[in-house]
Amino acid sequence: MILSVEKLSHGFGDRAIFDDVSFRLLKGEHVGLIGANGEGKSTFMNIITGKLIPDAGKIHWAKNVRVGYLDQHSVLEKGKTVRDILKSAFEYLFKMEEDMNAMYGRMGEVEPDELEKLLEDVGVLQDMLTNNDFYVIDAKVEETARGLGLMDVGLDRDVTDLSGGQRTKVLLAKLLLEKPEILLLDEPTNYLDEEHIEWLKRYLQEYENAFILISHDVPFLNSVINVIYHVENQELSRYVGDYHHFQEVYEVKKQQLEAAYKRQQQEVAKLKDFVARNKARVSTRNMAMSRQKKLDKMDMIELATEKPKPEFNFKSARTSGKLIFETKDLVIGYDSPLSSPLNLRMERGQKIALYGANGIGKTTLLKSLLGEIEPISGSVERGEHQHIGYFEQETKDPSTKTCIEEVWDTFPSFTQYEVRAALAKCGLTTKHIESRVSVLSGGEKAKVRLCKLINDDTNILVLDEPTNHLDVDAKDELKRALQAYKGSILLISHEPEFYEDIVTEKWNCEFWTTKVL
Repeated sequence: MILSVEKLSHGFGDRAIFDDVSFRLLKGEHVGLIGANGEGKSTFMNIITGKLIPDAGKIHWAKNVRVGYLDQHSVLEKGKTVRDILKSAFEYLFKMEEDMNAMYGRMGEVEPDELEKLLEDVGVLQDMLTNNDFYVIDAKVEETARGLGLMDVGLDRDVTDLSGGQRTKVLLAKLLLEKPEILLLDEPTNYLDEEHIEWLKRYLQEYENAFILISHDVPFLNSVINVIYHVENQELSRYVGDYHHFQEVYEVKKQQLEAAYKRQQQEVAKLKDFVARNKARVSTRNMAMSRQKKLDKMDMIELATEKPKPEFNFKSARTSGKLIFETKDLVIGYDSPLSSPLNLRMERGQKIALYGANGIGKTTLLKSLLGEIEPISGSVERGEHQHIGYFEQETKDPSTKTCIEEVWDTFPSFTQYEVRAALAKCGLTTKHIESRVSVLSGGEKAKVRLCKLINDDTNILVLDEPTNHLDVDAKDELKRALQAYKGSILLISHEPEFYEDIVTEKWNCEFWTTKVL
């Protein structure tokens, strides 16, 4: 056993996350850790890696096990290039080489007996370096970098110049190169495009060591895992098999529990009625007491409280003009061009998905069309009567406001009741609504941002990777809402199964990019 967790309990303030849960990870298991937003998946990762101390319980790792954790909040050091970070995955091998060279240096000064021992030690180190591919490190670094699209970013770029998504890719590549006994991956596909998700899928399918994966991307999850741990209502339940098998078993268990609950409630009602009618009469008092004892000893079945299901209904503004935008020889970019001259046109009622490899300028194109950044050359003409709702992929620094304050500041005319109701409709509980935005999970933060978007009157939605961090229910509901939306949509997404039933057109941005793919 690589990891065992016993009787774990943890909470934040008065909000319980786990109550007396257990977990085990065996050698070679590929575990999917699933559950709705805010149920505690990332908290669990932070507990088992020692970043958080639990309120109660024991965490026991096997001896000498190397753990690799994809932590999207890691700080990368200024002055280090992408290549430096990736090569640091092999630090232990470079140290081994250093020790070996030091042994070679001592060989001219030692006695024959010691020389023999040194030669033996050097041989062991030499074999370890060869077996761990030390002499082809550069090739391995480039192979993994290519698989995750980092060659486009540039291996000699300073890591502090990278976007959040690019930094996550660098951390993921370093982690995969380290090949630890256990990989801990928290939503690794969020910043990957389709091609690189495919590469990571193949990598994990062939990965001989164990991993724990948090992901809301069901097709990806299904293709790489063989065990599910489901987090719900402070409990952690183990299911052997993929996500679809879990759904079937979970549904059967839920129906069985509901049926047992109904039967028990009927029995309880009968017993209570008998006790109430017979406890006063001398002749039947003993029978009533016997029934009461049975009631007192009964192990009561409790049904899990239903989590609020999100409901996204976008508000419509007056109809926009026929033209949404038209570009004339538009070249996008910051310091250097990211595209060839673009002549694009979008009209009212179109729903368009932009797709293609990461780093080729999809977000830059959106910001250029919105007028947030100046193009390098060319022009953008926008139509009339436009009320645009923009969902950004990366938000600025996390807000220190509560969820209520965050939404109220955007809609000052709302009453407090209306603000609370709007957040509850997005699937947030009272405890989430009263919390600071900064302490929420990624999915809960996304729901707060969606709350602001759906309560604004819009006729054009511009959405940059809106499904990142959203759980399965929220993703399905967002899909339904976008299908029903009467306005125009321009959407960036790396999930074809999400956007294909929404859009009327798909634009492959790889045709326009100046980047070598």
